[in-house]
Amino acid sequence: MNRWIPPLSWLFFFAMTYLILAEAVSPWFRLPDLNNVGFTLVFVLFALAHCTALEGPRFSALFFSISAVVSYGLEEAGVRTGLIYGSYHYSDMLGAKLGHVPAIIPLAWFMMIYPSWMVARAILPGLDTRSLPGRTTLAVIAAMTITGWDMVMDPGMALAHNWVWEQGGPYFGVPLRNYLGWMLTTFIIYGLANALWRHHEREKATPKTFAALPVILYAFYALRYVMANRFPGLKAVAVFSMGMPALLALIQLWVNPSAISPSDHRVTPTNV
Repeated sequence: MNRWIPPLSWLFFFAMTYLILAEAVSPWFRLPDLNNVGFTLVFVLFALAHCTALEGPRFSALFFSISAVVSYGLEEAGVRTGLIYGSYHYSDMLGAKLGHVPAIIPLAWFMMIYPSWMVARAILPGLDTRSLPGRTTLAVIAAMTITGWDMVMDPGMALAHNWVWEQGGPYFGVPLRNYLGWMLTTFIIYGLANALWRHHEREKATPKTFAALPVILYAFYALRYVMANRFPGLKAVAVFSMGMPALLALIQLWVNPSAISPSDHRVTPTNV
């Protein structure tokens, strides 16, 4: 592994900590920040660097490719048909488009998919992902974790006109079908990634604090939505939809030495 990857991961982690903090305090005072595209790019660089440091370049490339291809394909189909997430279209605020979907969107999916996957892994330490039930469990919990994130993100992003729900919806203007679509999309991605991950072998152990960085960012993001939200009612939602999985993951990381173990997918408990 390139020796510069872990330091880059730390650099992007601290950059993201600042950018999330800037959003959290924005109702009271402004700090220099980036637009949505810039924010997403920095977060994706963190996710890619961290995943590469933890799992190696081959798995990271496969994970990112699966995420990008599946998310873009379902988004494009969703915009064209309205059948997956509900009737919606993207504005021009997120930059150039590939078809009907901004090019930044597949990156934004991975930005959320990777830390949510790490949260799920921390919640389920020692899960045997060599078995189909284990892989399915991890995919379901990770899909619920990221969908909980979208429950507090989507209404505000739509209110800012990044995309438009053409017929609105009962949940802060968002159709409930959207969240079923998120569960479907991410379950497919996590299912494919978990199937590949069970065959993966790391070359060496990774410090536990470093492995926990995506979980910490997820928890910090949950706090940001509690502190600052365009919809005050979503602050309570954020406590449970993001705060609860974040809290469970952090507790496991604190009390369970095997949480996000560098070999938690390929050893038995007697080898830990």
